[in-house]
Amino acid sequence: MDNDDIRDLFSALGPIAIKRLFGGKGIYHDGLIVAIEYRDEILLKADEISAPFFEDAGCEQWTYTGKNRSKPVAMPYWSIPGDALDDPDIMAEWARRAYEAALRSRK
Repeated sequence: MDNDDIRDLFSALGPIAIKRLFGGKGIYHDGLIVAIEYRDEILLKADEISAPFFEDAGCEQWTYTGKNRSKPVAMPYWSIPGDALDDPDIMAEWARRAYEAALRSRK
């Protein structure tokens, strides 16, 4: 996904910054990371409050195999619900959830 597409996707939040991160891109609003783009997929930030919403919507949590390879390591990023990619109003709701999780995580 190119940077213009990412800006369009997050337009409801207002201005965003896009920076290289983890071989992908970090997506920031008001200096806080709200999402990442990794391997052509946008993953939204979540926390213990918002993760249940993502899970209920059928989203996938980003995991990777850790150094000891005994179990996957879960990251606080989740896939975007399919209907949000086609509806700016729904995407705005999910982007706000990601921003709210970012605000809570800095405390």
